[in-house]
Amino acid sequence: MISLKSSIVPSIAVINDLQAAAPRLAQKDPTLWGNEFSSESATRLGWVSSPSDALLLLPRIAELVSWAAGRQLNRVILCGMGGSSLAPEVICNSYDKEIIIVDTTDPGQIHSAIAGDLAHSVVVISSKSGSTIETDSAKRAFEAAFKSIDLRPSEHLIIVTDPQSTLHNSAVVDGYQVLLADPNVGGRYSALTAFGLLPSALAGVDIAGLIHEAISASSSMANLDSPAIALAAILGEHEKSSPYVALLTKHGIGDWIEQLVAESTGKSDHGLLPIVVENSSSPGFKAQSVLSVSINREESADLNIDAPLGAQFVLWEWATALASRIIEINPFDQPNVAESKAKTALMLEDTHQLEIKPNLSFEYLEVFGNYQGQSLADALAQFMNQIPSNGYLAIMAFLDRFTDSKAIELRSSIALLIEKPVTFGWGPRFLHSTGQFHKGNPSIGSFLQITGDTSADYPISERPYSFHTLQMAQAIGDGQALKERQVPIIRLHLKERDLGLAAIGEAVAELILRREVS
Repeated sequence: MISLKSSIVPSIAVINDLQAAAPRLAQKDPTLWGNEFSSESATRLGWVSSPSDALLLLPRIAELVSWAAGRQLNRVILCGMGGSSLAPEVICNSYDKEIIIVDTTDPGQIHSAIAGDLAHSVVVISSKSGSTIETDSAKRAFEAAFKSIDLRPSEHLIIVTDPQSTLHNSAVVDGYQVLLADPNVGGRYSALTAFGLLPSALAGVDIAGLIHEAISASSSMANLDSPAIALAAILGEHEKSSPYVALLTKHGIGDWIEQLVAESTGKSDHGLLPIVVENSSSPGFKAQSVLSVSINREESADLNIDAPLGAQFVLWEWATALASRIIEINPFDQPNVAESKAKTALMLEDTHQLEIKPNLSFEYLEVFGNYQGQSLADALAQFMNQIPSNGYLAIMAFLDRFTDSKAIELRSSIALLIEKPVTFGWGPRFLHSTGQFHKGNPSIGSFLQITGDTSADYPISERPYSFHTLQMAQAIGDGQALKERQVPIIRLHLKERDLGLAAIGEAVAELILRREVS
C-alpha cells in the first residue's frame, strides 16, 4: 500500500532503536521522547488510534451532512488555522471537491468568502481551544454577515472544537450544531479526526474510504519493516547534518507536511524545515545539503513515496513522531508560537505602534529595516548579503493568497538568485506552521516580510480593530519576535499590491543580472 524507495541507507543503530520504539508508540507510550516530556506526551497521543476512532465519528458526521443538505447548504466554508484547515484543504483537493478555506486575516480574502451565496452556505468553525484569534475573528464576521441579511447563524454554522473549550461552551449557549474532537490529539496531528473529516464530508468527500486507507496503513506502522521507521530514520539522520527537506507533491499535501514536520521538530536549535517546490526543476529541489522527496510523483528524488492519501497522513504522523526521538526533541509542543500571539496582542492594545516610518520609499512600496540604497535592488542586496552560509530565506507574505497569488512566484526566483534554500508562507497561517521553526531554530534564518495596503478593510464584530489592523499587528508582532533574535529581517510594504509585487520581481531580476555580469 505504501511504496518507499531511496538509495539512502540509515545506520543500523538508528533502525534498531526505532524498531524497538515503534511498538511502544503503537501502545501510546509517553516516555518515548524522555521522561521530561512524558506528561505532555501522555495527553497528545490520541492520533495513534485516530484511524480506527474515526469510524465512531461517522454516524454523527452523517447527521450533520444530512442537516446541511436538508437546508440546501451546499457552499462549504471552513474557518480554521494550521492543522484545522490544511488537512481538509488537501483532502478536498485530492478528491476534487470544492471548499472555501478561510485561514487568513486579510480583509480582501475575508470579504470574498462572505460575499458569496450566504443563504446556501454552511460555515465550519474549527478551533481546538476556541481562542485562536484568526478563527474567532472569522466567526464574528460570518455571524454579523448572516444577521445583516436576516439569517440565523445557528442555521448555518457548525462548531468543531474540544470538549469544554470556550468555543464549545459558547456554542451550546448559542444553539449551534457541535462536533466534539478528541482532546488528546494536537492540531497538526488531527487530519483523521473531526477537524479533517467533517468539512471534507460536507464538501462531498468519501471519508469512509479515506479512513479505511488510514486503518490499513496503521496496521503496518509498528512492524519491523515499517515504512514509518525507514522514513523516520532518513529524516532523523538527515537532521544531524542539515535541516532542509524539499517536497514535490500533489494537491497541496506538501503544505500539510510542512506544518506537521516544521512545527513538531523546529525547536531548541534543532529541526527539519520542509521546502515546498513547484516542480522537479525548481531551484532548491536538488541541491547540496537538501533531502529531496517526491510524493506520488514520477520525478527522481532522494526519496520517493507513493501511497493513497489516508496512508500518507498516517505515515508522516508516525515518521515525524519517531524522527523526533532521533532529533531528541518533544514533537508535541510549540514553545515559540505563543510569542507572536503575545506580540500581536500588545500591538492591538496600542495600535499607534503600527505607525512606523519606512527607511526607504519607492513608487509602489516602502522598505522597513536598516537598509539603504538608491533602489529596491540595493536594499535587497544588503539584506541578502547577511544570510548565513548555511542559512535559508523565508518569504512571509501577509497578503490575499488568491488575488495576490503572484507573490509565490518570488520563491523560485529568489532561490535562483541566492542559491540557498527559500521557503514561502502565507501570513498568518505560516505562524501555525514554519513560524515555530523560524523562532525555535533562529540562527540560520533570514526573513523577508511582505505586507500591503488594502482598498477595502473589513470590520470585526465587537472588536475595536479591523481585519487589516489585525493582519498588520500579526506581521509587525512576528517581526519584533524575530528582531529580538538579531536575525536579518526586512519588510516590504506594498502601497499598490500588483505593482508592488511586480517591483519586487524586477528588483530580483536586476540582482540576477548584476551577478551574471560581475
